[in-house]
Formats: sequence, structure tokens, C-alpha cells
Amino acid sequence: MAGIGPAPKPSHRRARTNADPVPNTTLPFQRCDPPELPDEVDWHPQTLRWWSIWQQSPMAEIMGPTDWSFLLDTALMHNAMWNKSQWTLAAEVRLRVAKFGATPEDRLRLRISWADADAADGRREQTVAVPSRANSRFTGLRAVKNIDDDAS
Repeated sequence: MAGIGPAPKPSHRRARTNADPVPNTTLPFQRCDPPELPDEVDWHPQTLRWWSIWQQSPMAEIMGPTDWSFLLDTALMHNAMWNKSQWTLAAEVRLRVAKFGATPEDRLRLRISWADADAADGRREQTVAVPSRANSRFTGLRAVKNIDDDAS
């Protein structure tokens, strides 16, 4: 499947320093508040919960107008899936929400991580690097007086 796999290395870490054939375009970020679902649709309770989760998600902080528009189209599919039992839409919904980092695997692929997650949970302790036995091959060595120093 196209687009799945490891992301390319950052340019400063590549072995070859050829210029990228297509330069990046940097656009100003336009923050957008999460929209409400349109009232014209009879929304399934599961879709209402799903939409609320996306609105409250930390991912909502970095979503712009086009992102919310794309997610609204996805909400319509999600609604049809639950209201009309159109389970064939589940695959498309899964692919669409993966683009926004819906699961831990999706976030890893997109290189998104939660800031201070380990520190907040208190799960990871600070460790001090201790040399392993593999590095102990130099423990018996000592400095030797340079022969050239005696000749002078």
C-alpha cells in the first residue's frame, strides 16, 4: 500500500546530500475551532460520541479547516456505518482516521508522541548509564611512559 512504511530520514542525517527534487512548501498555520455536526442529519449516538472524542482530542489543536472538512465527510461515513449497517464503509473510515493519528500505531507512523507522557505517568525513571561487560575489555589497560620522552 502506498504511503505506508518508514518516513524518509531528515535531510541533515542522510548520507547523500543531493538536493531534494521537489522543495518543501511552508504555509502559515491557520487554527480552526472544531465545528459542530450539522443539524440536518439524524446522527447515530455512536457517531456523536466519536465526533466529541475528536473535538476534545489533543490532535484537534493542530487541525485546520480542511482537516475538519475531511473529518466531517468521515463522520458521515461513520454515521451511515452505524445507522444503516453499511459495514463496508468501516475500511474507508479506518483509513481516513489513520491519517489523523487515531491509534498508537498511526501516531508512531506519523511520528507523533505525547509530550511528558512518561514523566506524567511516573513510569520511567531516570537511569544512569552503567558500562556493560562488553565495554570492560579496556579495564586492565594502563598508561605507559612514552619511550621518546626518555630519549630527550
